[in-house]
Amino acid sequence: MLSYQHGFHAGNRADVLKHAVLDVLLRAAAAQPGPVLYVETHSGRGRYDLMGEQARKGAESDAGVLALMDGPAPPPLADWLALIRARGKHDYPGSPSLAAARLPASARMVLFERHPQEFAALSKSMAGDDRIQLREADGYSGALKLAPRGGERIIVLVDPSYETRRDIEALALWTPKALKRWPKVQLILWLPLFRDGRETEFGEYLATLGNPIIAGARWPVKPDERSSLEGSAMVAFGAPEAARAPCEAIAATLEKLWSKAG
Repeated sequence: MLSYQHGFHAGNRADVLKHAVLDVLLRAAAAQPGPVLYVETHSGRGRYDLMGEQARKGAESDAGVLALMDGPAPPPLADWLALIRARGKHDYPGSPSLAAARLPASARMVLFERHPQEFAALSKSMAGDDRIQLREADGYSGALKLAPRGGERIIVLVDPSYETRRDIEALALWTPKALKRWPKVQLILWLPLFRDGRETEFGEYLATLGNPIIAGARWPVKPDERSSLEGSAMVAFGAPEAARAPCEAIAATLEKLWSKAG
């Protein structure tokens, strides 16, 4: 599917959970010795203007990151929010930009994006960073062709649009291939939590593939609300065990905040 553009949803509650947890995982990876190969299968634009036309159409960031930018930062989110506040509302970092900010100068980054407009925007937003290779190609097949060079630790983020039920089926088929292809991979999957529970079986299946860090949070949804989402989760295989408690604390904090906000 090439219709999805994340700019319409940038900075929403799902992004907050996803990026705050990713930030913990990236900083933990950067603290470990040795070079890193970082890969994204669905990169999007890299950066987003939360005051731009796309983002303001649905204004989803109002209940997401914008609700957190003023006032005291909840402790589990403080490091990520410090970066977000420093960038401002016109330069919200998506996962590629977040990775570029957190990973060391020795890191190598390969970013896949199939959507022509998104790829053009990604090329512009990530220009000038010689650590990065951009590929306008299918991320699933392209990523599996990559191999870490001597001493590299590989980190792969998979963040598809989940526009159809086939997206879950595709990821269910791809994930065991990736874990077999890279036995020591840090594989990070973003998983939407749907109101109809369509992701439940897939989530249970993922738990059989290892002992991943799972950090998820839900928010209240009104009966007449059009959105099919009611939460967001990150599943990380091979991540440093020290990152488990901070990731779970982020999820618990957000679920509590969102419950109060209604």
